[in-house]
Amino acid sequence: MAQTFSITELAEEFEVTTRTIRYYEDEGLLTPTRQGQRRIYAARDRVRLKLIMRGKRLGFSLAEIKEMVNIYDADPSEVAQLKLFLTKISERRAVLMQQREDIDSILGELDRLEETSRGLLDQKGIKV
Repeated sequence: MAQTFSITELAEEFEVTTRTIRYYEDEGLLTPTRQGQRRIYAARDRVRLKLIMRGKRLGFSLAEIKEMVNIYDADPSEVAQLKLFLTKISERRAVLMQQREDIDSILGELDRLEETSRGLLDQKGIKV
């Protein structure tokens, strides 16, 4: 018998709310079966949730995650999924590198402004 999970079990394992899991279901990322009102998640859903959480941690949008996760269904060999993943990694890295440059620039400007402001206060005999 295949292993199944309740929504509560998945929420606890991945430290998310049940509402979050239901949202991913509404977005078509998870497809549990139903027993009355009870959702039953298969091992496939657990793996998909793990991939969603990893993608979110890496800063990918939900649309990007959905694209990467859904491509596996079309190509179980994972080749297409891995190629897409490499493309997305490259794009994400470029965004983060640009953000790093922007942050370094802003920090440099803040350092210069702080130094100038302290110098002006020193000239006035005020210690900070």
